[in-house]
Amino acid sequence: MTLQSGLFLLILVTALALFIQGRVRVDLVAMLLVLALALSGILGLEAALAGFGSEPAIIVAAAFVISGGLSATGVTDRIGQAIGRAAGASEWRAVAVVMPAVAALAAFSHHLMVTAMMLPILLRLARDQGLPASRLLMPMALAASLGTTLTLFSAPAFLLARDLLERSGTGSLGIFSITPIGALLVLLGMAYMLVARWLLPKRAGGTPEGEYLRLDRYYTELVVEQESPWIGRSIAEFEARFVERLQVVDWLRDGARQPRRGDDERLHAGDVLLVRASPDEIASIAGEPGLDLHAVAKYGDDEDEPGERPAARRARSRAADVDKQLVQAVVAPNSVFIGRTVGDIDFLRTLGVIVVGMWRKEGFLGDEVAQVRLREGDLLVLWGRQRTFADLAAHRGFLMMVPFVARRRDRQRAPVALGIVAAVILASASGALPVQLAFLAGAVAMVLGRCVSIEQAYREIDVRIYVMIAGVIPLGAAMQQTGTAELLARQLLQVAAEWSPFAVLLLVFAAASLLTQVLSDAATVVLLAPVAISLAQALGLPPEPLVVCTALGAVASFLVPIGHHGNLLILNPGQYTFGDFIRVGAPLTVLIGVSSAWLARYLWLGGPLWPDGAVLRALFAT
Repeated sequence: MTLQSGLFLLILVTALALFIQGRVRVDLVAMLLVLALALSGILGLEAALAGFGSEPAIIVAAAFVISGGLSATGVTDRIGQAIGRAAGASEWRAVAVVMPAVAALAAFSHHLMVTAMMLPILLRLARDQGLPASRLLMPMALAASLGTTLTLFSAPAFLLARDLLERSGTGSLGIFSITPIGALLVLLGMAYMLVARWLLPKRAGGTPEGEYLRLDRYYTELVVEQESPWIGRSIAEFEARFVERLQVVDWLRDGARQPRRGDDERLHAGDVLLVRASPDEIASIAGEPGLDLHAVAKYGDDEDEPGERPAARRARSRAADVDKQLVQAVVAPNSVFIGRTVGDIDFLRTLGVIVVGMWRKEGFLGDEVAQVRLREGDLLVLWGRQRTFADLAAHRGFLMMVPFVARRRDRQRAPVALGIVAAVILASASGALPVQLAFLAGAVAMVLGRCVSIEQAYREIDVRIYVMIAGVIPLGAAMQQTGTAELLARQLLQVAAEWSPFAVLLLVFAAASLLTQVLSDAATVVLLAPVAISLAQALGLPPEPLVVCTALGAVASFLVPIGHHGNLLILNPGQYTFGDFIRVGAPLTVLIGVSSAWLARYLWLGGPLWPDGAVLRALFAT
């Protein structure tokens, strides 16, 4: 072992100790790692900083933006609603529903994109059902990684393995050659997470900044505009269309409550619907054709153009009022507003804002918002100009005033977002574009296609995860630069020359699973696959099972989170520690290794599918 190899191992062990200890933020440890490799001379400056422009870092950043586009257009809401209905309020049922769905998606797309897309869905499911987010996120990330073992094109490691086999002239792999093993691993992973759920920590998901006063449902009023497509359609049809998004509480026409004689009652222009809706729906309703917030439509325009259509009026209003925002304010104890109705106070004239919604801790609002008498603790959703709220913050009638946390959904752009995702998957899977370029193009297309704004796109990227990934990427280059990787490969070839086939398969899986914790899965396969091929030739065995086990070890081992970038995505949202991944991942990796070696032996070496006593005794025979 050279001096550089020893120095590299010291840096590696120190970094892993800091990661596991958890006292220093993981992104800061990653930056310290980059500095150590550069300042020690193990890597040059360019190589030490190469992680920031590496394929995984680019894919992760782009995946966040693509996921943000799917969320902003309501696609993830639809998926989340379907998963929520299937999962119910049971933790084990949620795991049983989420894992196969995620694995199936990852089999035909990139696991990082699937993980990034599912992350907000599961955080919301955990919040809505009162489940610990940490009990859902790790099974989801594991399923995304295991899903890549279902087809040959799901992970670059398998494509490289096939290419190396073909270049050596010793064998080849078909697109679905590994599917039987992958299917077993997905089922094994599901069973393991269901049986060993007690290993998972019970921690709530991280709460995004500013969401401490975010409530699930507010009362607000919608108006059916002139020329609305809802005119003449039944109230039952309206409720069916918005069943997952809002609840109709009352129906007003010309200020009078409309009796509900049946579901075939028809909507008219100007009808007002009192509804309970989420913050996101209140912020998004302007994107629904023919509907608007009643208070904004009634009081929100300074002046109307004669004969102007509602859609044009609303577009003009939105363009003119870019400085307007939604804010929520709590009615203070002994407030001058207590006992008075919203209509009596006339918020627009006296305070310069419009009440577009409200929330009350107890009781059910059956009247239109303007007729509700305010109580202490009522929370009002106000719409107005930013400078008005700056002046209003000191008003004694309000206990506190905070921004209304909501994400606008432009559901009209959902087909565009889905088309972009389909194009990214097709370009990546077919090889028409390099994976990182396909993802980068998809992220840019989300912005150009107006699925997500450029400001929101930047906000969607979790910089801590990006820095973490960029910081650990140089470890692989350092391992090769110092000769540590080559030393490991030579030792592997010498040790296993006289071992039984099953033991050899386990050995190459174990070597790959350890090496992939610091190298990428692709780099691990490039390094170890030639060793596996040479080992197969020395033993007189076909090379396919050894190469497949090498690739599976690189892709499906879960010892520490830095070994899989999908695990890094959930590290902070799930409030996980490195120890959590070791405790859960180590037993699972052992099970995956034994299962992979056993089934590879059955598929390519004619071994038995079901073991007997003689087989068990001969497994490790030399």
